[in-house]
Amino acid sequence: MSIEELMNIRVVGASKYEQKQQQAAAAVSVITRMDIRTYGWRTLNQALASLPGIHTTYDYQYEYLGTRGFSQPGDFNSRVLITINGNRINDATYDQSPTGRDFPLDIDLIERIEFIPWSGSTIYGLNAMLGVVNIITRKGADVKGAELSASYQTAEIMPQERVTLGKQFENGADALISFSGLQSRGANRFFEFGDSGISGVARHMDGENVKQMFARGSYGPLSFDFIYGNRKKEDPTGAYLSDPLIPGQFQRDRRLNAQIQYNDNFANDTLNVLGRVFLGQYRYENTAVYGSERTLSTGPSDWHGAELRLLSTAITDHKLMFGVEYQNNTDIKQTFQNFDNPAQNIALHNSVLRIGAYIQDEWRINDVLSVTAGLRYDHNKWIDSVFSPRGGLIWQASPKVTFKALYSRSHRAPNSFERNYSDGTYQVANPGLQSEMTDTAEIVADYLPLPSMNLRATVYQWDMHNIIAAGADPISGLAQYQQTGKRVLAKGTELSLDKTWDFGSRLRASYGLQNAEQHDSHLVNSPYHLGKINISIPIPLITGLHAGYELQYYGKRKTLDGTHTDSNVLANLNLVTNVPQVKGLEASLSIYNLFNENYLHPAADSNWQNAFWQPGRTVRFRMDYRF
Repeated sequence: MSIEELMNIRVVGASKYEQKQQQAAAAVSVITRMDIRTYGWRTLNQALASLPGIHTTYDYQYEYLGTRGFSQPGDFNSRVLITINGNRINDATYDQSPTGRDFPLDIDLIERIEFIPWSGSTIYGLNAMLGVVNIITRKGADVKGAELSASYQTAEIMPQERVTLGKQFENGADALISFSGLQSRGANRFFEFGDSGISGVARHMDGENVKQMFARGSYGPLSFDFIYGNRKKEDPTGAYLSDPLIPGQFQRDRRLNAQIQYNDNFANDTLNVLGRVFLGQYRYENTAVYGSERTLSTGPSDWHGAELRLLSTAITDHKLMFGVEYQNNTDIKQTFQNFDNPAQNIALHNSVLRIGAYIQDEWRINDVLSVTAGLRYDHNKWIDSVFSPRGGLIWQASPKVTFKALYSRSHRAPNSFERNYSDGTYQVANPGLQSEMTDTAEIVADYLPLPSMNLRATVYQWDMHNIIAAGADPISGLAQYQQTGKRVLAKGTELSLDKTWDFGSRLRASYGLQNAEQHDSHLVNSPYHLGKINISIPIPLITGLHAGYELQYYGKRKTLDGTHTDSNVLANLNLVTNVPQVKGLEASLSIYNLFNENYLHPAADSNWQNAFWQPGRTVRFRMDYRF
């Protein structure tokens, strides 16, 4: 596809209805299934890391997403919202957005990733503070039969498998079902455990096991999605200050999300009606040892809800949208069980009903000027009422130049762990917590000097206040999540280039300069500089061979003890080819951290470590067979 065609891909995540990227009141970035194949990305986090303004963190338990300078160690990714086919994936206990292998969908089942780096609460409500990730999955018509995939990865000793069946039938019905699995023995790694004075090699303590299932069906205006993911990750780090180098400690995340959706047009196609009902389950388990006593912490939650959205084009030059939704978090539990000292056992139960209503008007004033304005109202008993406005002005200065001026306000309600968890030993509850708020202003300029080239410049500023952060209860002295009076102010600029060539090559490059401060002090885990280069190119000497190479530069990051990690350059290479001797067979060879760079990511105050060394060079061989 040319850049012009890529820019005309219709996106859904910016406004909950299809629109061209240039018409969306957001600086939307799109990652396609071809991109995932070309670069051999293994997780959603790795795919998103190729975009401007994104940096990632890994603590050997979870992968975390940093957006435009913000990623506090120990947070739950709760300031980014992830949806799959429009269905919220963030759980009801921690509001966590999964981006690593705890993400319940196999990345090879993704047709398109839409990333909207703005405050999206006007459309989506809470959690959409620093970005929205909307996933569009593949359909049976995209598979047209069966796909078998198997891979083996060194270092972690990791085999991975997938079986996918899909078809579109003559009556228009479409069906897809897929099963995926991953088994990792993990690498033996050396860790130091801070004030404990203990250090050593965690042998056979980094294993991981993942099981996933996805089913999708559609017929006419009706569609159905079912997603299940079960991920168990062993803990080599002594997370949450548990006893170091004790085998058998792990964290497990199980997610189930399902929805039925109706989408159809009425009134001579001037009214689009979308209705959906959904349900979700989350099951969290953490086995840990403290002072030689074995414990189990859990955080399960169940929820269901419904949404109705109306989109009218009956008024000339207007797209008027109105929607209502509710989510009933019927059962949120948090438990702690000490098998050796039952007196410490606790069990907490909560529930909360969330109700939201939103309205937006996209007004095309003339052929070159349009305005988008919207407002959302959210209410639940924890935060009372919150309004989230949005405004955007889009000027098509010429057929090649587009300017966007954007403003939005968003919020995040405290999650159940922050608000309600209390064990009387380590943490006390704070039911008085209110929503965090973020105001974002952004100017975006897109320039297409050629149909095969796009240049984008973005300047932004965001201001976060009423921040929820770990503190100390003044009465008991125990840990407590509190509303801090310290605002975070971030300013930055992003420059990006996207270029394609007729012979099948593509270059995507970006540079970001970002500065996020709190009371004139630079934020922890916030690099000043980000540089990205992704290039895909056919290898002319071998028919069908394609190479995907990415180079990422991350500036130094501040850690909790005030020191800084070194800046680092990370390179990945993926070679993929069709096997001409066997129809439908594809082989790929991936080398991650190509130059075996030694680099660190900052840790949280719940870790013994101040920073974590990241995995070195890893090689993966993969075979895919389609028939």
